[in-house]
Amino acid sequence: MSAEILIPDAEGLSRAGALLRAGRLVAFPTETVYGLGADATNDRAVAAIFEAKGRPRFNPLIVHVADIAAARRIARFTRAADQLAEAFWPGALTLVLPLRPEAGISPLVTAGLDTVALRLPDHPVAHALLAAFGGPVAAPSANPSGAVSPTRAEHVIEGLGERIAGILDGGPCPVGVESTIVGFDPAPVLLRPGGLPVEAIEDCMGLRLRAGGTGEKPNAPGQLASHYAPGARVVLEARTPPAGALWLGFGPDCAGAAINLSPAGDLVEAAAGLFQALRALDAQAAPGQVIAVAPVPGHGLGRAINDRLRRAAAPRG
Repeated sequence: MSAEILIPDAEGLSRAGALLRAGRLVAFPTETVYGLGADATNDRAVAAIFEAKGRPRFNPLIVHVADIAAARRIARFTRAADQLAEAFWPGALTLVLPLRPEAGISPLVTAGLDTVALRLPDHPVAHALLAAFGGPVAAPSANPSGAVSPTRAEHVIEGLGERIAGILDGGPCPVGVESTIVGFDPAPVLLRPGGLPVEAIEDCMGLRLRAGGTGEKPNAPGQLASHYAPGARVVLEARTPPAGALWLGFGPDCAGAAINLSPAGDLVEAAAGLFQALRALDAQAAPGQVIAVAPVPGHGLGRAINDRLRRAAAPRG
């Protein structure tokens, strides 16, 4: 049975909230990518996320909340976490914090860990859905596990349209890469670069973030070595168009690129179009044809772009 395509008006939001309360799965837009939402307190609903995506059960999920007060009911905030939440929520930042056992969050959400990943999204449709549902929503990206993340409703339809109950169509996602994830042990630790530049967090905290987490034993989403991958093989650091490859360019020196993420070299534009470009080139690729990617600077949103590209290019199990 195909997913209901819902317009994010009063009727569509009411229907989406009702589906979530019934334990069904609903995809919805955030400023980063489309999420696949389920009631975070319902074990069976959360299990359905893993089944629909083919996601490993050891890979934790992000819980989306409507406000900081809701987040505080779920997790214990440190002083540093308070500072980041006040500075960057709502926005493309996820905080991994000690879980309050009384919060009622399904243990499947946390993959059995004693921490929980929380985010307050900055998208009007996501806000309206959280209000219509009235509780925390667990939501990884709305795509088959390991595949290219969805930034438009049609991407969700292509990947999961026959496996979920509903899709709220809120148009393209403006940021285009998943949230930045920060944990605390007790100092802030970068667990995944994303849509909030790491430099902004470091400026806010007055310190440099060290990296934490591994692909072998994830303590946050997005840490698996092979992830965000199209069907075609991806190779990196292609400064000139390789023979026979589809070239994904960046910047003004990529004449002849099949797609250029940003001819002007704008990292914000590049991040917003990254997953759409990978999908488009994957659709064009002949059997065995490679997607070759031009170098992207490693600062600002380039750090998140390069993280996604490295995982897309990683050997697949």
